[in-house]
Amino acid sequence: MLLIILNSIFFLAFVVFAYFNFNDKDAWLWVSIYLAAAVCCVLAAFQIFLPVVYLVLILFYLVYATALFFARDGVRDWIIKYKHPSIAESMQATKPYIEKTREFFGLLIISAALAINYFATANFLS
Repeated sequence: MLLIILNSIFFLAFVVFAYFNFNDKDAWLWVSIYLAAAVCCVLAAFQIFLPVVYLVLILFYLVYATALFFARDGVRDWIIKYKHPSIAESMQATKPYIEKTREFFGLLIISAALAINYFATANFLS
């Protein structure tokens, strides 16, 4: 039951996140990223598990998150160079490090949701 509730919350959140990304210049990428995770979560809520898909997506998301971490004006620069100012003051990302840091944390959230489903699959199928 907890897995159904959790996946329903993730599904709704990822659909909202995808909606917020429609106006970005790279909307095709971010809408796809969030909708792929949303589909995985809604299927898991109905106890349809896709462990191989979870692993492929997690790998892609973590590789992309690593690239954002080390990118110029990425998360590392946000921490070290810019002294980690708030990334939540405004919905508009006015500086590149804000956009990349938000994207980085979004990828980590998605990866965690899919990891929960991956490990739930092992428990569900056993």
